[in-house]
Amino acid sequence: MKLTLRDLDVRGRRVVARVDFNVPVEEQADGKVRITDDTRIREALPTINWLREHGARTILMSHFGRPKGKRVEKYSLRPVADHLHTLINCPVAFSHDTIGDIPRKIIADMCDGEVMLLENLRFQAEEEKNDPDFARALAATADLYVNDAFGAAHRAHASTAGITKFVDKAAMGLLMEKELKYLHDELDNPDRPFLVIMGGAKVSDKIGVLKALLQKADTILICGAMANTFFLAEGIPIGKSRSEPDKTDLAKELVKLAREKKVKFLLPVDVVEAEEIRAGAAKRNTPRLTPNHGVSEGWQAVDIGTASIALFEEEIAKAKTILWNGPPGIFEIPDFADGTMAIAEAMAKSNAKTIIGGGDSVTAVNQAGLANKMTFMSTGGGATLEFLEGKELPGIAALSDK
Repeated sequence: MKLTLRDLDVRGRRVVARVDFNVPVEEQADGKVRITDDTRIREALPTINWLREHGARTILMSHFGRPKGKRVEKYSLRPVADHLHTLINCPVAFSHDTIGDIPRKIIADMCDGEVMLLENLRFQAEEEKNDPDFARALAATADLYVNDAFGAAHRAHASTAGITKFVDKAAMGLLMEKELKYLHDELDNPDRPFLVIMGGAKVSDKIGVLKALLQKADTILICGAMANTFFLAEGIPIGKSRSEPDKTDLAKELVKLAREKKVKFLLPVDVVEAEEIRAGAAKRNTPRLTPNHGVSEGWQAVDIGTASIALFEEEIAKAKTILWNGPPGIFEIPDFADGTMAIAEAMAKSNAKTIIGGGDSVTAVNQAGLANKMTFMSTGGGATLEFLEGKELPGIAALSDK
């Protein structure tokens, strides 16, 4: 068992809290950026507010985008500091540097209950290299460390793993604790039937997590571009759909493993095919997929079809626990979003425990306006998959034991 936030006495102490403010943004005509989905910021609020209410001097740090160790203005966390200020209705001091005199002076002037945010950790190449000197410098301004960035916990970086060597105590935040509760405790002994809906582009990206979930699930529904590789393995034509032709043996192995484990393993029975991937492109529903009837030559699968939606809805209605990771279609284009929205709506209506396994599925649920209807939405992407696969996450392993 690792230390949690509630195990710490934070009053009057400087607490460095690693959060995950790596949020999606869009650049506007004036060059400024607008946050398009603040889920990750909102999910960190319970920890930030707990620290404020208990009199900590809170120093927040996060990465944002991929600036590759250089200062890139569009990846500055300044707009995030401004947005956080509106969410907590309290000033958020912002340091244009991560270490050195500027943050040191701001921190020296802080009072109990105040909050500040350091500039993007990845402006420093030393962050991703887990450089011990950089980790020591981050820790130098703090008495205690809290990691609430589950989405970055699979990275052994200076701010997630290295820093823990230079602080008295390192504990998990409230969001990290919640992630572990739902992704570990709830899924280790799920209410049954336990349904897994797995989408995404590549079977190869999900092989580990699929093998792990085949030990626990009652039913697995495969969708998204990864389903095309399974279609190929069954001899079903896929037109010019995205696939991994060299992974058909892997697809067959997973189907065989499911049979051995007596897990119901279902693929879409039809798809929506389009001439090209763009709004307004010609599209149509395929007939039921067989080796004789697949995706038309020159067309590509962009969503699950009407019969598949009905099949998915039927399985969702029967389940008591549902884990969804990866949309069934290119939902960013409204023309190809029907399957994704149908899954979100069916889960929202179900009586099951509904767990959204991070990434694009969270974006889709938010887009559907159904976030408040789900039991839990993970803030992780790669971290969620690695955790479900059973891998040890460096950002969790490095925390202090109780």
